[in-house]
Amino acid sequence: MRAAVLAFAFCLTAAPLWADARVTVLMDALRVPELVDALRTEGLSDAEGLNDDMLNGQGGAFWQEQVSQLYAPNAIEDSFYTALKTGMDPEALDVAVQFFDSLRGQRITALEIAARRAMMDPSVEETAADAFADLPEDDPHRRLLTAFIAANGFLDLNVALTMSASYQFSRGLADGGLLQMTEDQILAQVWESEQTLRTEAQSWLHGYFLLAQQPLEISDLEAYVAFSRSPAGKQLNAALFNGYENVFTDIAYGLGRAVALNAAGNDI
Repeated sequence: MRAAVLAFAFCLTAAPLWADARVTVLMDALRVPELVDALRTEGLSDAEGLNDDMLNGQGGAFWQEQVSQLYAPNAIEDSFYTALKTGMDPEALDVAVQFFDSLRGQRITALEIAARRAMMDPSVEETAADAFADLPEDDPHRRLLTAFIAANGFLDLNVALTMSASYQFSRGLADGGLLQMTEDQILAQVWESEQTLRTEAQSWLHGYFLLAQQPLEISDLEAYVAFSRSPAGKQLNAALFNGYENVFTDIAYGLGRAVALNAAGNDI
């Protein structure tokens, strides 16, 4: 009897450890460290623009250190890990690992990360968006790319994420004393930008995924769309966007506060 009880207890404790291991394997299959490095590079570049536009280029070493801490790779990776661990059941994890750890999945993720880096260049972003617009309506890449974006709800999710980040950035400015607006006023201002953000997000998504997916075979794209429509694909997409939201809303608020505090320091 004791052996049976011990075996049962082992099963209870082993399951979460196995789930944790599967999350780690999925993180590796999705190349999350490479993705985080790309996101950090984007963020540091955007922060340079904030320094120029809002601090007259006077942020200096203190500003750079604040930004570097906000975009700490380990913290971003931890956020994605937690989102995947809490947002996916074991079966979905297995299906996702099987897809992305394959040769097809690895090619997909490598192309997506390379495209993300390329899109940091405004000229590449514009060229990619124009290339999508020039595709015939019956082009198979255009058809499947559009289906992929729709299956994942990327347009609405990206607009919502951008609006949340904008709201948190303004809150950070207000809490730091640089912006004299109430939360209701900030929220109203963010909603006024919704249509513009939607147009910009659609253009970016079309260009980005064309850049990432055009090298793929049609059979690869069909498999990717099918995965996105599956229960595992839906769980993965929801979990990843939860991770993105947690990361970027926290960073946006922190940037707003940092801008406000640095601006106040420069005025002294």
